[in-house]
Amino acid sequence: MQIAETEFGKGFIKMCMDGHRMGWHERNGGNFSYRIRPEEIEQIRENLNDTDMWREIGTEVPDLAGEYFLVTGSGKFFGNTEADPEGNLAVIEIDEQGRRYRICWGLRDGGVPTSELPSHLMNHEVKKKRTNGKHRVIYHCHPANIIALTFVLPLKEEVFTRELWEMMTECPVIFPDGIAVIPWMVPGGKEIAVESSRYIKDHDVIIWAHHGMFCSGEDFDQTFGLAHTVEKAAEILCKVLAVTPVKRQTIPAEGFRKLGEAFQVSLPEKFLYEK
Repeated sequence: MQIAETEFGKGFIKMCMDGHRMGWHERNGGNFSYRIRPEEIEQIRENLNDTDMWREIGTEVPDLAGEYFLVTGSGKFFGNTEADPEGNLAVIEIDEQGRRYRICWGLRDGGVPTSELPSHLMNHEVKKKRTNGKHRVIYHCHPANIIALTFVLPLKEEVFTRELWEMMTECPVIFPDGIAVIPWMVPGGKEIAVESSRYIKDHDVIIWAHHGMFCSGEDFDQTFGLAHTVEKAAEILCKVLAVTPVKRQTIPAEGFRKLGEAFQVSLPEKFLYEK
């Protein structure tokens, strides 16, 4: 079966296009990866090759040894994935030590997977352990409002989480573990991968200051919905701050506690400080 005809292939491409239409992937901005299920690999096995050279990942991910991923290509535009999946995406295989990868399909005209591959794979490894294999999607995008807030809010997870929770009642239910924030770092290398993997253990959303958002989820809908919710809350906050630096009313800490009880989610007390 052709990869673009499988359910996971269709879902991956749809998410690429949805993010493109939201304006989160200017030019070749952002990157995206999916840890493919064994039964899905069998669906596409006839289209995979094992002749490509092994290449260094730039980090070690032993718990992903032998896994396959569908990933976006470095320098490729999300908006082109629907028209030309094989030219813009790749299926990669991780070697038995978790140190190298090879391209088994895609990037037809040459190229390599996303430059953020070390970050994706290190965070996939953490989430695979943390969720007993449930999380399979890592998504990085450049939403304008969340990036704008990294210039005006303190780069602290308590502040970012509380401010965004206050924007929509559903926010603490959708991201109850809050949002981690990493000060600006050079993208694409091992340092930002290591730093992100520290925070992804306890969060599904990380903000890379002045850069974008990094999310993890079980499937495409859940992960995209998470990013969408965070960015919509950021948009509301930007509008509020454009009108006044002081809110006249908002959801109080006790209100969040009651919300947690009603929806049976545990909200960490560190986010419910008195203002």
